[in-house]
This record gives sequence, structure tokens and C-alpha cells, in this order.
Amino acid sequence: MRWWKTPQAAMVWTVLRIWLGIQWIEAGWHKITGGFEASGFLQGAIAKATGEHPAVQTWYAAFLENFAVPNAGLFNILIPWGEFLVGLGLIIGLATIPALIAGAFMNLNFLLAGTTSTNPTLYTIAIILLFVGSGAYYWGVDRFAIPYVKNYFAKGKNATTPNNVTH
Repeated sequence: MRWWKTPQAAMVWTVLRIWLGIQWIEAGWHKITGGFEASGFLQGAIAKATGEHPAVQTWYAAFLENFAVPNAGLFNILIPWGEFLVGLGLIIGLATIPALIAGAFMNLNFLLAGTTSTNPTLYTIAIILLFVGSGAYYWGVDRFAIPYVKNYFAKGKNATTPNNVTH
């Protein structure tokens, strides 16, 4: 077993995973309960695409202007609930890898929109946890759920394959 997948190392990954989950769940809950309107953020990001050294790349500003702004209502739902669900998944260690990917994707988009804040830190921790793979969820629900799901689908696959077929 690789050192980063040992139960001892997994304790470190679990602490990082839970801390990361708390960051996401707090951000999402704040937006869910306090109201969230993405339009101002989106317009601010588009404005950062001008000048001699723009913080937002032209191609990303075009995406925001032509897709995100016209669909701001959708983003008003996706962002808060996405943040909350990523946090919940990370805290309990359920769907850990998809939650890490979704969280990293959101951080990347916030960074592309010219917002640094905690995004580089959160993104880096998500990438580290993705690299340690199963070590990230050794102390979590996925440790038990993944083998169960794999076994469930393996049984289903075998059930549809005829045994002892004679011709």
C-alpha cells in the first residue's frame, strides 16, 4: 500500500477533506439563506476583462456575457446548492471524488472570473485530495459505499449473463 493511502495518512486527508467541506457548506448555506444574485458578480467579472492587464481573459468574459448572464437565474440556484452539496459530500465522505471535482471546477471558474480570495487554497487542497484517491475517503461513507455499489452492479451484470449456455 502506498504511504498516502495508509489509515494513518488517511487521518490527515480526512481532516483536510472535512475542513474543505466546512468551507463549502458555509459558503453555500450563506448564499441559500441570505439570498444570492449572481448578476452583479458576473458583470463585475466581465468588467475585469478590460485594460492593459485584464484579470479575466477575453474568452472567459465572452462565455460569461453570452451564456452566464442570460442564464443568471440558473446560476442563482446552481452555485449555492452546488457549494452546499459539495460541502455535505466532503464532510461525510460520500461521493467524495465527484464532490472534489465539482468543488475544484467551481474554484477554477471563480478564479477565471478574477476572484482570488480563498479559491487558490481550496482548489489546491481539492487537487491534493484527488491525487490521494481512496485515501481521501478512507474515513468516510465511500469506504463502505463504493465496494457495495461495485458489488451491486457486478451482481446485476452477472445476472444478465447466461450461465452454462449449451448449443
